[in-house]
Amino acid sequence: MTGMDALTVLRSVFGHQVFRPLQGAVIRHVIEGHSALVLMPTGGGKSLCYQVPSLVREGTGVIISPLIALMHEQVSALQQAGVSAACLNSDMNPAEQRRVERDFAQGTLDMLYVAPERLFQPRTAALLAETQIALFAIDEAHCVSQWGHDFRPEYLQLHQVMQHFPGVPRLALTATADEMSRREIASRLAIDPDHLFVGGFDRPNITYAIGERTDARRQLLQFVRSRHDGDAGIVYCLRRADVDNVAAWLRKQGLDAVAYHAGLDSAERHASQQRFINEEGVIVVATIAFGMGIDKPNVRFVVHLGLPKSLEAYYQETGRAGRDGLPADAWMIYNISDVVALRNLIRSGSAPAERKRVELQKFEALLALCEARVCRRKVLLEYFGDQYAGPCGRCDRCMDPPEVWDGTEAARKALSCIYRLRQRFGAAHVVDVLRGAATRKIRSFGHDTLSTYGIGRELSPAQWRSVLRQLLAMGVIDTDEEGLGILRLTPRARPILRGEETVELCRVGSRAARTLSQPSADVIGDEDADPKLFAYLRQQRLAIARESNLPPYVIFHDTTLKAMAARPPRDLAEFAQLPGVGDRKLEKYGARFLALIDRYRQSAA
Repeated sequence: MTGMDALTVLRSVFGHQVFRPLQGAVIRHVIEGHSALVLMPTGGGKSLCYQVPSLVREGTGVIISPLIALMHEQVSALQQAGVSAACLNSDMNPAEQRRVERDFAQGTLDMLYVAPERLFQPRTAALLAETQIALFAIDEAHCVSQWGHDFRPEYLQLHQVMQHFPGVPRLALTATADEMSRREIASRLAIDPDHLFVGGFDRPNITYAIGERTDARRQLLQFVRSRHDGDAGIVYCLRRADVDNVAAWLRKQGLDAVAYHAGLDSAERHASQQRFINEEGVIVVATIAFGMGIDKPNVRFVVHLGLPKSLEAYYQETGRAGRDGLPADAWMIYNISDVVALRNLIRSGSAPAERKRVELQKFEALLALCEARVCRRKVLLEYFGDQYAGPCGRCDRCMDPPEVWDGTEAARKALSCIYRLRQRFGAAHVVDVLRGAATRKIRSFGHDTLSTYGIGRELSPAQWRSVLRQLLAMGVIDTDEEGLGILRLTPRARPILRGEETVELCRVGSRAARTLSQPSADVIGDEDADPKLFAYLRQQRLAIARESNLPPYVIFHDTTLKAMAARPPRDLAEFAQLPGVGDRKLEKYGARFLALIDRYRQSAA
C-alpha cells in the first residue's frame, strides 16, 4: 500500500476519520524514520502507531509480539481490512512457514508478526537481512525491563538483532511502565530518551470499585447479574483450584463460564480461549496466565477475586475491559489473607534482594489504592506520573464517598492487642481477642486474661478486619516474613500508641463497596442507540463471523454496531461514514448489513 499518505491509510483501511492527537505525532515521527518509546493506555490506539507507518513506508513492518494468540487476532483483523499481513510462529506447520517466508522475502507482505525468540533463528536472521524492513515494532515493551511486572529474558537480546539495521526505526510500545522501567526500555533498545511519547494512562470509560471479599461466589454472582448479564468478562482468581471451582459454580447458576490456567492441558486452554474470542457473552475464570494476548474489544468487565501482585499488574489486567471505548467495570474484592499470601510469595521468591524490595514497594502501592479514601482514578494515575485533579465521578469513592471517622482509639486497641499477643498471631485471632470471643484457641493460650480481651466489642468482626487492612496499607503493621500471616508492629505504630498521632479510617459497611451492585444508566453506552437493533446486529454479526471462522469483533467492533443502531445508514455512502468501516469492509459487508437493518425495520413496523 506504499504511496498513500497516513491520513488516507487511516480512512480507507481502518475507517477512522482523524488521528488522536498523540497518535498523529507518533506516526509522523516514525514515518520520518525516527525511533520512539510510546506509552498509551490499553484501547488508546497503540497498534495504529505501527500499522499505519508500516503501510506508508517502503518495506515490511516487523512486529515483535510475545504471544501467538495476539498475533493471530491482529493478523485476522488486518486481513479483513485488506492488509497483506502474516505471522511466523511455532503453531504453524512447515509448509505454512515456508509460504510466509517466501511472501516476506518477495516483499509482498505489509506486516509480519514474529515472536522475539524467532528473530534469533539463523533462517529468520537471513530473511531480515535480505528484505527491506519498514520498521521494527516491539509490542508489550515492558517485557524488556527487569524492573517491570512481566519481564521476559528473550526481550533483552532484541537490540542485538536491530543494531544490524541502523536506518530502520524501532518503535517500543506499552501501556504499563513506571519511570524506572521507561529508562531501562529506552536504554536496552537504544532509543533516544527524548523520543518518548506519553499518552496518559487514564481509561475514562472504566469504572473502578474495590471492596472486602466476604462470600466471593455470592458477591460475584450479584455483580454479574445486576451489571453485566449476557456480557463477556474476565474473572481473575489467585489459585488454580479457585478457578476451577468458581467456573463450575457459575455454570451451575446458568452463566456461560469457562476455566483457564496453566494446570489445564493445552487443548483445554485453547478451547476456553477460542470460545471467549469467538462467541458472545462468555466469562473466562482464570489465573493471570490468561489475557495478555487477548485483543477482544468488548470485554465489559474484569473482576479480581483477590489481589494482583502490583499496581502495574492491576492496571494491565483491568485494561482488558472496554478496549472499544464503551463503558466497562473493573471490580475487585479481597481480604487480609491475600495480603499475607502475596507478601510471602514476594519474600520467599528466588529474586535478588533488590528486586524483592522493588516488588514489595509496588505491592504496597496497590494496597494504598485498595484502602484509599479519595478518588481511585487519581491514586492510580498519579502512581504512573499523571497529574489528575479529580474527582473522576466513575469510581466507587467518587460515586459514593466513604464515611471517614476518627479511628485513633480503634487503632490503639488493635495495636495494643497485637503487642499483648507478643506479635505471634494472625488477624482472625486478633479480632477474636478484641471482640472477647470464647474460642478454644483463646482459652488454651489464656488470652482471655489479657488486658485487651474484649476491649473492642463495639466494632463488628468486619469492622475490625477493615481497621487491620487499613493499618496494613498505612504501614503501621506488617506480616511476618515466614508467610504465616502473623501481624507485627512497625516503627510507625509507636507514635499512635503513645497518643502522638491520630488515625483517620474509612468506615466499613459504607455504601462504597456496594456502589456497583445496581445497574448503571450507561452500561449500554450510547443512549441514542436502539438496544433491540443493537442486540439484533450483534446476533447477526456472530452468524457472519461463524461463517468465516472469525471472531465477531473482527467483522465490526461494538462501537460500529452502536453507531448503526443509533443512526441506521440508508445507503452505502452513509454506511461508509460509520466508525471502523474502511474500503474493504464497506465492499465486503456494507450491502449485507444494510439489508439486515432494513429487515429489522420491516419486522418492527
